[in-house]
Amino acid sequence: MANSLPYNEASDIARTIPRLSDLTLADIPAELGLFPLSGALLLPEGKLPLNVYEPRYIALVEDALAAHRFIGMIQPRWQEEDEETQEALPPLYKVGCVGRITSFTERRDGTYAITLSGIARFRLLRETGLHRGYRLGRVDVSSFANDLHELPPSPFDRKKLLEALRAYFKQKGLHARWSVIEQMDDDVLLVTLPMICPFPPAEKQALLDAATLTERVRVLQMLLDLAGPQDDGPPS
Repeated sequence: MANSLPYNEASDIARTIPRLSDLTLADIPAELGLFPLSGALLLPEGKLPLNVYEPRYIALVEDALAAHRFIGMIQPRWQEEDEETQEALPPLYKVGCVGRITSFTERRDGTYAITLSGIARFRLLRETGLHRGYRLGRVDVSSFANDLHELPPSPFDRKKLLEALRAYFKQKGLHARWSVIEQMDDDVLLVTLPMICPFPPAEKQALLDAATLTERVRVLQMLLDLAGPQDDGPPS
């Protein structure tokens, strides 16, 4: 049996990648493997579980695990012709989110279950080709420095937001652990709700594009209000 290292010696061993708490924008590479997934929203500080089974995205996960563990989550702009032509690569939205693989399980069939932790948003400058079947992109994170240390939102009507959320869930036939949601801190709530609500892709993108938490509150409240219970008409 190998002897364990003394604590002081072990703590001096250099890490190949920084801890999540130590990440800076400089740690994010200028080119990322992209994971286009419609309707999937990853926000900074959020956690996104994914089942990875397509060969090209298995390759993406393997390459990320062998390097910096970063993946660029981004939504495709689906168009009617894209659905009809399987070979066509759909265009992508311009803003995505860098996720770091913070847990993974490799199944016996070679597929993966992973969890991505949201680090910071990025702007897609251009695509740079394909590698092992997945898309690569040149990205810029400089506009999103605040994502690493986001300021709290301005005071907002939390009661109104949760009432709109209850109405939205009732309309959609969804269930939630309301006791857990009600106990969330504001910053956690404003990451969790946009990610769990089944908004259409364009609305998910609007939440991702919101410049600040305060702006995200405004967009989220608007989307919940617009999707609220529909009037069934005047009583008979």
